Amino acid sequence: MFVGPRGTGKTTTARILAKALNCPGGPSIDFDPDDPVCQEIGNGTSLDVIEIDGASNNSVDNIRDIRENVQFTPTQGKFKIYYIDEVHMLTSAAFNALLKTLEEPPEHVKFIFATTEPNKILPTIISRCQRFDLRPIPTETIAKHLQYISDKEGVALDDPAAWAIAKGADGGMRDAQSMLDQLVAFCGDKISEQNVLEIFGFTSRETVASLATSILSKESPTALELIHQQAESGKELSQLLGELISCLRALLVTRLDTNAGNEGFPSEIWEPLASASKGIQTDRILNLIDILADSEGRMKWAANKRLHLEIGIIKAIQSLNDARISDVIKALAGAGQLQQTESATDSTSNPTKDNTTVAPAAASSTPASPAPEINHSSPTPVATTESATTPQAEPNPPSKPVETPAKEKRSLDDLIDAAPEQTAEPAPELNAPQHTEEPSPTEAESKEDESPATDDSFYQDPLIQDALEVFKGTIQS
Repeated sequence: MFVGPRGTGKTTTARILAKALNCPGGPSIDFDPDDPVCQEIGNGTSLDVIEIDGASNNSVDNIRDIRENVQFTPTQGKFKIYYIDEVHMLTSAAFNALLKTLEEPPEHVKFIFATTEPNKILPTIISRCQRFDLRPIPTETIAKHLQYISDKEGVALDDPAAWAIAKGADGGMRDAQSMLDQLVAFCGDKISEQNVLEIFGFTSRETVASLATSILSKESPTALELIHQQAESGKELSQLLGELISCLRALLVTRLDTNAGNEGFPSEIWEPLASASKGIQTDRILNLIDILADSEGRMKWAANKRLHLEIGIIKAIQSLNDARISDVIKALAGAGQLQQTESATDSTSNPTKDNTTVAPAAASSTPASPAPEINHSSPTPVATTESATTPQAEPNPPSKPVETPAKEKRSLDDLIDAAPEQTAEPAPELNAPQHTEEPSPTEAESKEDESPATDDSFYQDPLIQDALEVFKGTIQS
């Protein structure tokens, strides 16, 4: 049983196997292709090799005829060979009728099956066959073979034209040869890439690369204009989207594997495209492919294909600007690490200030008063009225939380780029300043229901302050 897509050589391989079995002195792999027996098998006129189309001969009556004829010996060769193409088209009753013959065939009979859909064949049939899977032929191999045929026939076929035909054939050599025959009939003995694009409605590699570049550069008007031009010229938009997804896939693969190919794009087209994608992260390219693949699925059954293609392109471009949770976490972690570094720098340059900032509670001779009240409507603490009402001066007044001098506001992208690797170090703690004065009665009554000072110190954490600064937020009471 030969399994594979259309045009990959299942029938040709079956005929070669039949020649090797029935050649003079066979079975042998070193048969003479010019032998009369081999010539008859190749032309389909041999009496010992019967080719049957399973799509049109799929009934029990057809299988009954085969069972009656297998009893007769071959006329010339050693074996009588039955080749059934598209064998998956046989009915279940026909398969069951053939099953007994497959279990105990006569010694002079061989069966060769070919199918594109092996999943439709009964397991009892598959278990009695030796299966060979034929893969799609690579595009480069098809292009070289088309050039070989053109040279033999005296046809001038450009390399870009051969590649365009091979790309459109989608791994099938038979389809590629049929397309070449049509081009010769339309264009004569000189075929260019433009001829291939006009006759079969394919999209040039330049157009696909331009569309991919406009998406990576976030240029929505340029991308929509390219789609408009392709639609007005009668191009197949579904094929354009498929080519675009293949292009993005090639970018993704080459980023992960430098030895991978570039899907046949010339260097003068590929290099600008690769340069445009350098600033795009790998996970975002994956997201682009997912969005366009969803659009491709909707376009398959949609009446207005252009609408779904344009929506997919717009969504893909907008996704490049979306902030993800991983970016937010990285930005916050980077802000905390940068704040720790700057605080350590201030402490080193001004040790006296650092010593007065965090004063131990035991050093005070009087009971410690509650921490100054924090205004929850603002991200930064404000001074209390205690200093204005108390005339006494403190020798070592409490200092404000350490702030970075002349600190510039950072955007989310800047924090992402400057963020160091995340570590398991805890965020620095900032103790609340201590006071030696006793609070006034009015002040003490207003703070009976307030939370402890240690709870308010949470809002003075450098990581919280940076988060409020990045996202321009406020702390609500």
